[in-house]
Amino acid sequence: MRIPRLLSAAAAAGAAALLALAGPAAADDPSATPSASASAGGSDTPPNEAGTNFLNATVLRQGQTGTASASAGDYLYWTFPADTGQHVTVNATVTFPAATPRHGASTWQVDVYDGLRRRQACRYGSQTRTAAADATSVALTCHLRAIRSWAEPWSNDPLRGAYYVRLTDLSLPPADLGLPVAASVQVTSDGTAGSQAVDGSVAPVVSANGPAVAPSGGWAGTWWSPRWLWTGGGGLLAALFAVGAHRLARGPVTRGGAGYRSDVPDSPREPAGWTS
Repeated sequence: MRIPRLLSAAAAAGAAALLALAGPAAADDPSATPSASASAGGSDTPPNEAGTNFLNATVLRQGQTGTASASAGDYLYWTFPADTGQHVTVNATVTFPAATPRHGASTWQVDVYDGLRRRQACRYGSQTRTAAADATSVALTCHLRAIRSWAEPWSNDPLRGAYYVRLTDLSLPPADLGLPVAASVQVTSDGTAGSQAVDGSVAPVVSANGPAVAPSGGWAGTWWSPRWLWTGGGGLLAALFAVGAHRLARGPVTRGGAGYRSDVPDSPREPAGWTS
């Protein structure tokens, strides 16, 4: 009966250790709270304009909805900060004024670039869509891969730092070029790395010639990784189960069992007549 109780106590202690380690992890990692990590420096008022290139891109806080009035054929740029472990989602909508008739279908696309201006692939989502001539709007979505704190130089993995959103049309009838459109973009994120956690880190990739972009609470620390959680908890569970396995293999130790002599003293007795 003692062995099952020991194993149950070991499992409970291991679970408690995992929960105890998870507490500091969530508190240390700003990406665990989207409201803290999804903010960039600047005003809380959502922007109502967009930049025309990487250098003058409009700063957009995660969670805000940036809007802009533009013309068909324009390139619209926004920039936002993304930190380690975040799963970023970009939603863009282009609305066509009903008072301005269009002459044919148009194709629109939203692209996301990292701080090195490398185009990042979307894991899923409607990154490119075609709007019919009578459509009132078209919605685009791009779900990025998890933001990483470090990657191989040859890879195209998304690194933490500034990110750029570019919204434009790919094709439209020549007669529709320059027609007014209304654009809106929203960036959200969630997640805390988890299985995507890596060892090592690099400084946030932010261009010195572009807009200043950083989370309001600062960039996440680089010493913590969820791997510490699983390594520490797994090591503790392994030690506890090793103790339980040892007790199980040794068997119970009781006094008075087979072969036990009660007349044998626990320690040697002095010979009769012996004096020190």
